[in-house]
Amino acid sequence: MKALLLGAGYGTRLYPLTRDLPKPLLRIGRKPMVEWILDRLATAPGLDEVALVTNARFAGQFESWARGYRGPIPVRIFNDGTTSNEDRLGAVGDMQFVLREGKIDDDLLVVAGDNLFEFDAKHLVEFARSKGGPAVCLKDMAGAGALISQYSVVTLDGGLRITDFEEKPAKPKTSLISICLYYFPRATLPLIGTYLAAGNNKDQPGWYIQWLVRQVPTFGYVIDGAWFDIGDIESYNRANALYEKR
Repeated sequence: MKALLLGAGYGTRLYPLTRDLPKPLLRIGRKPMVEWILDRLATAPGLDEVALVTNARFAGQFESWARGYRGPIPVRIFNDGTTSNEDRLGAVGDMQFVLREGKIDDDLLVVAGDNLFEFDAKHLVEFARSKGGPAVCLKDMAGAGALISQYSVVTLDGGLRITDFEEKPAKPKTSLISICLYYFPRATLPLIGTYLAAGNNKDQPGWYIQWLVRQVPTFGYVIDGAWFDIGDIESYNRANALYEKR
């Protein structure tokens, strides 16, 4: 099994922190954010490599970091060749790029490089394999009010299959939101190319999942513990306040 860490964004909402540093390499507590994510991914059974996709602007910094990284799973850096927010491939475009360039033909975990979570990836893998299909991590945001509408909102049936997946709805039907931690069985990977070839949205992975649930049975796994979407200075500061104690 492989994992793909999405790190090719330009982090403009975190300027000036990310003007000259990619978001996943920002320090959270005692180490870069990416290393906290890798610690959780490393629990996945059979994971033998992490592909980290970045852009031409930040590839050198990731390669320098990777040379010094001493984690349990090898990390391979992929440069998608883009240089700005205007020519980016988008998250789904980067997924296809890495599948092609890395010749990946294996079960795949996909995670955003700006998502911090207190959840071992092995639980997602075990759940998905028990269901026999793709699986998406969910967080119950009950009580979060209007904040829920900023995310992909999910409805599950009694067997935890996703029956409705709506990207940033004005009127959310549930309090379950999708976070960017996915498991795709090997047999479903060609669907990414099918989705892109049809001219669908390549930027937000939620649009791909919304399409995917209409193609194959896809399941939702509700996680426990803290979760941070590091999208602005406020969320970065909140995560730092928690992790600096560790």
